[in-house]
Amino acid sequence: MNYREESLKKHAQWRGKIEVVPRVEVDSREKLSLAYTPGVAEPCLAIQKDIEKSFELTRRWNTVPVITDGTAVLGLGDIGPEAGMPVMEGKCALFKAFGDVDAIPLCIRSKDPDEIVHTIELIAGSFGGINLEDIAAPRCFEIERRLKEDLDIPVFHDDQHGTAVVMAAALLNALQLVNKDMGGISVVINGAGAAGTAIAKYLLRFGVKDIILCDRFGILDETDERLDPAKREMAALTNRGRRRGMLADAMKGADVLIGVSGPNCVTKDMVRSMAPDAIVFACANPVPEISREDALEAGAAIVGTGSSEKPNQINNVLVFPGLFRGALDVRATDINFEMMMAASRAIAGCVGEKLSREHILPDAYDRAAHRAVASAVAEAARRSGVAKL
Repeated sequence: MNYREESLKKHAQWRGKIEVVPRVEVDSREKLSLAYTPGVAEPCLAIQKDIEKSFELTRRWNTVPVITDGTAVLGLGDIGPEAGMPVMEGKCALFKAFGDVDAIPLCIRSKDPDEIVHTIELIAGSFGGINLEDIAAPRCFEIERRLKEDLDIPVFHDDQHGTAVVMAAALLNALQLVNKDMGGISVVINGAGAAGTAIAKYLLRFGVKDIILCDRFGILDETDERLDPAKREMAALTNRGRRRGMLADAMKGADVLIGVSGPNCVTKDMVRSMAPDAIVFACANPVPEISREDALEAGAAIVGTGSSEKPNQINNVLVFPGLFRGALDVRATDINFEMMMAASRAIAGCVGEKLSREHILPDAYDRAAHRAVASAVAEAARRSGVAKL
């Protein structure tokens, strides 16, 4: 099947992948008076006295916006907020299908961080959490940071942290298969945008000590004057051997390659130069940094990609539905590292006896995995002190 052509036909038929459905019937005067005026005045007044009642008397407790400015949509780049709407609708459908979270797409016509932050702050009272999506780096870092500081509900940029969580889960199981541990491996991450930066920071906190981060100009080196502040920060946190050069130089002797960059930028020779039992996660979409077949032929022990047509799909759909389900269930005020780490371990643990070099993650449609993530996240929120329930 040509998925792109067929998807266009289906979108024309569907005319949207989500809709609003009432939870109450309004087919009589009595029911109308309870759901709307005059009865509705009483819950309004209750919320006026105590704003926390908005989580108990409205659907706020279970509702999340999926917010984009359309600047980094999938592999398409800056295509604008309206053009990003099919992706946001799809994300909302996944939220509901796998986490029973009511999600609403919101596409903002601005690239100004101040305007985006202010817009989200103004509407935050309608939601139990905020999911940021497909916002280009480096503005995405500032937007998320400011919102997390200002809001008392969870703020999560899925392109950053959802990707990091599922990548760590895949790495946990892959390392188990090749008898290596987090603290002793060297990791190269190709792609220093939102995903690559978040993965690097997350893996450092997860126990990986040796990480090299590369962009299109090569290894990030803090002496490089071309680096913007975000990349200069990452250069200081990574590349502890102060290596210089291009991606090929970074990959020599590396145990793991994580690709969140662009198509066909890794060769067989580059994979051959890696350490024995190398792990290659080539996740660029729709075309990976190197094909699964080429990476295996070059000697990689385990290969993961972003494709649903190949074994070991590394997809953050395993993360965000359960993560928000758990956070909403305990009315968390934040999504912190402890909650994300719990999600990674829960995802990895769901593979169980099926663990093999061609099956390092549960299937994206595995509802037991989503429930496990939700449960683990809720418990981590309580342990870390950010849960209100």
